[in-house]
Amino acid sequence: VQLVQSGGGLVQPGGSLRLSCTASASDFTINFMGWYRQRPGMQREEVATITRGGNTDYLDPVKGRFTISRDNTKDTVFLQMNNLKPEDTAVYYCYAHVLSGPISFDSWGQGTQVTVSS
Repeated sequence: VQLVQSGGGLVQPGGSLRLSCTASASDFTINFMGWYRQRPGMQREEVATITRGGNTDYLDPVKGRFTISRDNTKDTVFLQMNNLKPEDTAVYYCYAHVLSGPISFDSWGQGTQVTVSS
């Protein structure tokens, strides 16, 4: 299962960006999807997750600013990031928890740089 990300880039503090991630998984079922980020010098952290039914969860520092959504018909997950702060600067990775009969595994996107700077 391949995940292809798009979006990201350079934005000023207070600005917005939208990340997208599409899975090529026609022979599989995508269970939950989400986004991680890795800030410079820090461990990767889970930013947001969304179940197939639309239940969401967020890292505390991004609550109220980031919104995760998905389109199950296209196996695509989105991350709308508003009121961005310099501390949001990171490489963002999407992931998908994939089901194939009794087997499950995680697939990852290639990563996208988000830089928040004036």
